Amino acid sequence: MNKLSQVETDLATTKLMANRVALVTGASRGIGAEIAKLFGRHGAAVGANYYSNEAAAQSVVDAIVAEGGKAVAVKADVKDPRQVEVMVQQVVEALGPIDTLVLNAAGSFKVAPFTEYSWEDFEAKLLGEVKSTFHPVKAVVPAMIEQNKGCIIVMSSEYSRFAGQGFSAHSTAKSALDALVKSLAFELGPHGIRVNAVSPGLTITDASAFVPQERRDAIAQMTPLRRIGVPEDIASAVLLLASEHSRFITGAYLPVNGGIFMP
Repeated sequence: MNKLSQVETDLATTKLMANRVALVTGASRGIGAEIAKLFGRHGAAVGANYYSNEAAAQSVVDAIVAEGGKAVAVKADVKDPRQVEVMVQQVVEALGPIDTLVLNAAGSFKVAPFTEYSWEDFEAKLLGEVKSTFHPVKAVVPAMIEQNKGCIIVMSSEYSRFAGQGFSAHSTAKSALDALVKSLAFELGPHGIRVNAVSPGLTITDASAFVPQERRDAIAQMTPLRRIGVPEDIASAVLLLASEHSRFITGAYLPVNGGIFMP
C-alpha cells in the first residue's frame, strides 16, 4: 500500500466524531444529508432535521443506522422558535446533549435583478436565513455553555463576498450570517464554543438544478480544480471544522469551491 492509500484508509477508519451528538438542519437531502451521513460514519449520534420530506430524512437515518450508527429524524420549521425547542428536546432525549450544530437549512428564493424585487420577497429571504440560524443557536447554546464545549457551523455562500446578477437578497442574507458567525465566535469562545462558516461554491444538488449545463461547464473550466462541487466535498469540509483537529479555529470563513473564488 502506498503512502497516499494508507492516509486515505486511516481517514476512513478514524472516528473523528466519536461520542459526539450533532444536530444537522436541512438534513433530508443534498449537502445536509451528506453531512449527517458523514458525521454518523465518524461516530456521531445525529439528529437529522427536516421540514416536509419525512421519507427522505428517514432514509438518511436508515443509512446511518445501517452502518452501525445512531440517528433520529426530527421535524421542525427552523424559523419557528417553538418548533425548534421541541426538536432540540427530541434530539436530547433520544441521543443526549447536543455538542455540534450544523445550520444548513435554507429556503428557496427569487433570483432576479434588484429592480424587480419587492420588499416582501427581499425581507422573506433576509429574515428567513437569520431566523434559521438564530433560533437553533438560541436553543442549543445554554447546554453548550453548561458543558463548556460546543461547535456551531453555519452554511454561508460565496455570494456573501462576491456579487452575482440576481442574487442581491441572497448576498445580503448570507452576509448577515457571516457577521453573526464572527459575533458568536467572539462571545461564545470563552465558553469553549467554536463558531465557523463554510461557504460552498456551485454544488450539484436539487437546489442548483436551475443552473444550465453549459453554465456548469463554464464554471468548471474557470475553476482551478476543473470541476464543480458535489455534496461530499462540502460535507468533508464541515467534518474537518467539527472535528478536534480544528480545535483552535473559530470565527473562520472557509470557502469550499475548488479555488474559483479566493477571498
